[in-house]
Amino acid sequence: MRLTIIASRHRHRHDAPENADLANGQEELGRIRDDVNRGVAHAGEIKAARVTDVSADGLDRGGMAMNSATNTVGVVRMPAVYLAHGAPPLLEDPIWPGELAEWGKRLPQPKAILVVSAHWESAPVTIGATTPVPLVYDFYGFPARYYETTYAPPGAPGLAERVRKLLSDVSPTAEEPTRGLDHGAYMPLLAMYPEADVPVLQISMPSEDPRVLMEIGRRLAPLRDEGVLIMGSGFLTHSFEAARLAAQGGPAVVRAVAEFDQWAAEALAHRDIDALLDYRHTAPALQYAHPRVDHFVPLFVALGASIEDGALADTQIEGFWLGNSKRSVQFA
Repeated sequence: MRLTIIASRHRHRHDAPENADLANGQEELGRIRDDVNRGVAHAGEIKAARVTDVSADGLDRGGMAMNSATNTVGVVRMPAVYLAHGAPPLLEDPIWPGELAEWGKRLPQPKAILVVSAHWESAPVTIGATTPVPLVYDFYGFPARYYETTYAPPGAPGLAERVRKLLSDVSPTAEEPTRGLDHGAYMPLLAMYPEADVPVLQISMPSEDPRVLMEIGRRLAPLRDEGVLIMGSGFLTHSFEAARLAAQGGPAVVRAVAEFDQWAAEALAHRDIDALLDYRHTAPALQYAHPRVDHFVPLFVALGASIEDGALADTQIEGFWLGNSKRSVQFA
């Protein structure tokens, strides 16, 4: 089964399909949604997971060690993660970089990292650079030093080929070999893997439809057993109004942002897949917390990559930065 995915909003656009192709794509999209619905129904049979507070030594507050599964070839199964990537000043914050660094230390050492960032929307799924190329400074109006940041991990051509194969029957893929990592990818990696010694591949987010993204995550899930860390990068809330108020000395957290954060925390804690998928109707204060949903929906790639094994949703980082929720979770 192949799906022509049409991105509702994107910064890079490949040739648009003709009307007949669009109709076929919509029909295939209906089929893929049926597939995801069946997966969601199956996931509903899995006992709800609780959010665990994890300490720096890898133990939860109940004293149980966090052990990652090992597959039949001896490679540790990597978790999938959804994290908030903040903005260029993140690395100057007195708290957040340390939280990311400690999270990186707790994770098993990945063989490679696959990133889907809110800052690259392009349909179909597009594979970025597989050799070191310059970063994408996709932000404006910041001091010059933020445009001099460097991060040059090894490329991951083998991972790119695996992505093509795993998605071959659900979506075509495109190539953009000069497209470097954007700040949704390199900002958290600078804190988590500062040595830049882990190969990194970024692919585009082809749609904002949570079911499409969850299915893509589900198809990519076998990479976890090959030592690949699957990372959805966004921001649990992305309200410029909240950021403006916080920067001007207003409330550190406005009620709308706090309500959305609490809703997401509870939905993840209870593994309420239906509520998450239907967030446009179930999430409070959505329009304020996410005037655009591009920073929320990378969550569904990570969720999809863990849907079939009922992976626990562990909150690794919580709190607020510039008025927005930096809640970041690990499915393992």
